[in-house]
Amino acid sequence: MTGNYPAYSNLPHGVLTFPTFLPDATVGVVRAVDSVDVAAAGIDALVMNTFHLMQQPGTSTIQALGGLHAMSGWSGPILTDSGGFQAYSLIREQPKLGALTDNGIVVWPEGMERKLQLTPEKCVQLQLSYGADIVMCLDDCTHVDDPEEVQELSVRRTIAWAKRCRTEFDKLLAQKKQLDRPPLLFAVVQGGASEELRTRCAEALLEIGFDGYGYGGWPLDADGNLVTEMLDLTRRLIPMAYPLHGLGVGHPLNIAAAAVMGYQTFDSALPTRDARRGRLYTFTRTLPPSGGQGSAEVAPRPSPLAFDNSWFRYLYITDDKYIKDARPVEEDCDCLTCRRYSRGYLRHLYRANEAAFQRLATIHNLRFMARLMELLRHV
Repeated sequence: MTGNYPAYSNLPHGVLTFPTFLPDATVGVVRAVDSVDVAAAGIDALVMNTFHLMQQPGTSTIQALGGLHAMSGWSGPILTDSGGFQAYSLIREQPKLGALTDNGIVVWPEGMERKLQLTPEKCVQLQLSYGADIVMCLDDCTHVDDPEEVQELSVRRTIAWAKRCRTEFDKLLAQKKQLDRPPLLFAVVQGGASEELRTRCAEALLEIGFDGYGYGGWPLDADGNLVTEMLDLTRRLIPMAYPLHGLGVGHPLNIAAAAVMGYQTFDSALPTRDARRGRLYTFTRTLPPSGGQGSAEVAPRPSPLAFDNSWFRYLYITDDKYIKDARPVEEDCDCLTCRRYSRGYLRHLYRANEAAFQRLATIHNLRFMARLMELLRHV
């Protein structure tokens, strides 16, 4: 990226080149594919979820299997999400299943005999024990449309929890032997649609000090549109020297827009979920770089990727028009799926409910996302 944005980060399990997209491997796997498929698609890193992993397969099992990297067969960097968003989704929609308190999150999952408690300290302990390269602080997630009092409470808790996460992270790292490349700790900026609250949260987190930051809260409004103003504000609040993660930003058009703002990393289940449902991603034209690296003193240059949506379209493989279509999903794509299989064959696999379809479709969408990141690195 142009400007003073970091171009990469050295992590315990490799170098992360920015910008980059992290597919959701929630419980240690990207659905329908394995680690070899993911790496072959050009993906650099994965995101896994602490809240789900502590339930399945469970912390003792992960540790017995050698940590997340050994368990999943993935050798690259792993970012572990704290579980704050999952708690938001579960508890705010079904309050009887848990509670958010000043001390953390308590959940009573259906079908489980005991409650799960996730404090800021436990959140950090679990992520470090799993071998994460990037540890996310526990945060109190909200929707952008939640009322002011909910956002106020979220910011207060998020700041307090981040301070406790910082203390626990430093204590645990001090107990370890000298690490050549220690894991990083990211904090999450909350505040909903309030400029004042976003500013308050960002300033408090910067004062505590972290290796990177994330945009917190649901990144879409009630109509499904990217909350561009708040994303842009958060990037302006966090100095450009720090990586900024767009949690839950996964639509290609939204990633392009956020990358131009200066966001470095993104995670979402959307591209792989779309693939399994027969919605494949394609470029409609060749996209040349939009200006090179430029001067370090110049702000990022507007990119056609962000403002001209004609470069992207969906291909719905279930359409009848593809029954006898011998072409690949995308002529210029170099993924396994496009090199070896036709649209007609993929449609046949989908209609026959063959598991091979989900794998081949997922490989293609992952490769699309990796190619998109390669293009955005020249913005």
